[in-house]
Amino acid sequence: MTTTAAPFDQAKFEAALHRLLNDVGSVITAASVITGDKLGLYKTLASAGPLTSEELARRTQTHERYVREWLANQAAAGYLAYDPQTQRFTLPAEHVPFFADDDSEVNMCGMFGMGQPLFADEPKITEAFKTGKGIGWEEHDPRLYGLTDRIFRNGYAAHLVPDWIPALEGAEAKLRTGASVADVGCGHGSSTIQMAKAYPMSRFVGYDYHLPSIEAAREAAAKAAVADRVRFEVAAANALPEKGFDLICCFDCVHDMGDPVGALAHIRSRLKPNGTFMMVEPYAGDTLESNITPVGRLFYGASTMLCTPASLAQEVGLALGAQAGEARTRDVAQQAGFSQFRRATETPFNLVYEARP
Repeated sequence: MTTTAAPFDQAKFEAALHRLLNDVGSVITAASVITGDKLGLYKTLASAGPLTSEELARRTQTHERYVREWLANQAAAGYLAYDPQTQRFTLPAEHVPFFADDDSEVNMCGMFGMGQPLFADEPKITEAFKTGKGIGWEEHDPRLYGLTDRIFRNGYAAHLVPDWIPALEGAEAKLRTGASVADVGCGHGSSTIQMAKAYPMSRFVGYDYHLPSIEAAREAAAKAAVADRVRFEVAAANALPEKGFDLICCFDCVHDMGDPVGALAHIRSRLKPNGTFMMVEPYAGDTLESNITPVGRLFYGASTMLCTPASLAQEVGLALGAQAGEARTRDVAQQAGFSQFRRATETPFNLVYEARP
């Protein structure tokens, strides 16, 4: 049997080449973004620009020749605007939230920084592709944990108290008068602390099996002056030592669990009969084709390097992946025994589910 080779489409080749050059350029530019973030170059441009390379170097106490090359790279990437008449560079106002506003939910500096631990861990991931073994969260490059908190905390700050909790039936009223709340898989505790600051009458406990993250969360709680109503303990999602919670939350972590059905069944047993379980997961459709988007690309990449290996490192190893979607998530909750499940609200990056015992 003979086969006919597909015709070579020059236009498609050139389009792919252009896309790939942009992608490779983004990878290389990511290192420069980290440098600009650490040295305050973006913030200085935001507050004092337009600036020449000499002016920016002087204001940031850096070497002009390095700064000049950095500015050229950033202009070529389209992140900065360049005026050839004045030889000055500007961080456009529309780009300030991405590079110079530490409180912006779309600040991308942490995202660019994530390349550091991912590339550092690549040999482990590549080997895992051959063996099928998992890689636990605790086995990754230690830079991962702070970067993860930086990436997620601003989104939680923007939506958790203003939007997500009010979308739950009756939960906010309990929190205002005094509720017992658990944040499972709390990481560095940003979500727990935000709730504790907003609802001083309630009491909060954050659980995570990763001791260094719990230690960081305790320090953050003391710094935020909420240690009187929030504490952090080392515990896995399927081994919470306390029960009788009005609200239990899981933020962007259920898909990382090896046995999410078992974990959610345990969480259900820790709720009061009229309690609420809030599960926040990455935004996803129910099919691969519905997730072939820029957001889907980002989450599938993170899932390949972090989420799926984490699940495969645990018992059962269900490996839901970061793009599990509502249908699979609903199925997990129902298998865990929850009688009610609904999508309470959403953002372009998250789906927020409410489940009842």
